[in-house]
Amino acid sequence: MTERACFLLHLRPELVQEYLQVHAEVWPEVLEALTRTGWRNYSLFLRAGDGLVVGYCETDDFEATTTAMEREEVSARWEATMGRYFQPAPAGTSGDRPRERLVEYFHLD
Repeated sequence: MTERACFLLHLRPELVQEYLQVHAEVWPEVLEALTRTGWRNYSLFLRAGDGLVVGYCETDDFEATTTAMEREEVSARWEATMGRYFQPAPAGTSGDRPRERLVEYFHLD
């Protein structure tokens, strides 16, 4: 069964344009790793003005897919270059940039 996952990330508003330029040419190794670890129909959407990013993907198991991607060597390198674009994590949260997962409550097939 396919699991649909949606999550939020928060960019630094002053770095949005640079972040978009970087994503115009995502490293081929990152794209291969995403595919290999089970990310399908992966999209990122940006709300203009404040740097809110909405991510969406389909996978068999989002938790397992995320964990598998975190184990990829290229993922660590990519994340190291991406870290500067995100707002600092709020106090009391784990990770450099928490991925706030949203709960799906309705779906029209």
